[in-house]
Amino acid sequence: MRDDSGTLLALAGYFSLMSLFAIGGANSAVPEMYRVAVEIENWMTGRQFADTFAIAQLTPGPNVIIVALIGYHVAGVVGALVATVAMCGPTCIFAFYVGGVWERFKYARWRTIIQAGLLPISIGLVFASAVVVAWASAQNWIAVAVTLVTAIVTYITRLNPLWIFGAAALLGLAGAF
Repeated sequence: MRDDSGTLLALAGYFSLMSLFAIGGANSAVPEMYRVAVEIENWMTGRQFADTFAIAQLTPGPNVIIVALIGYHVAGVVGALVATVAMCGPTCIFAFYVGGVWERFKYARWRTIIQAGLLPISIGLVFASAVVVAWASAQNWIAVAVTLVTAIVTYITRLNPLWIFGAAALLGLAGAF
């Protein structure tokens, strides 16, 4: 864990830039978060990132919690605050100003086209996030099997994801992976 001003500036820079490209929420920026935190800055390992993502998903509240957890891992409480403000601040300001224009043109054809185009982009970004986290957590064949079974069960059933998380937690506690 580092807390020098250069690290805090790096956290602020990376997350403020990511915030502007996180179409569909913080989870759509997970591949870039992984690339920055694991591959570029070496703030954490792939496994630590996957664990951080899992904790963020299990906690109540918005998905942006992963940003605070990465910031905390890198630079403690100050890092968590810097990363969270950097991820949320630019987007909030952007949404405030664009929201007024967006509402003014709510019946414009171009607005409908943009909205229709953003949906598949959001879905693709979230899918890419799932692939990155699955790859980072693939420590052995059992973990890969659990990930695949979880994805299939989640896709074909309407089972509450908490049951799936619970089953995976039990497998982990039993030492399966």
